[in-house]
Amino acid sequence: MTHSPELSTAHWRRSSYSNSNGGECVEISEDFPGVVPVRDSKNPTGPALIVQAPAWSAFVSTLK
Repeated sequence: MTHSPELSTAHWRRSSYSNSNGGECVEISEDFPGVVPVRDSKNPTGPALIVQAPAWSAFVSTLK
């Protein structure tokens, strides 16, 4: 079982592709070794997905 990190201290970074209106985008936190928390920028108090860092890197590389 994987332990979910406490996200109350996370520093969130919005996607560079986000528009100034806060459109449909995601935010990530790079504060947690080995995992990347991902959340919906329109719902910052909502749930976050916790993605293993290698899987996140592969996802981002595929998008590029």
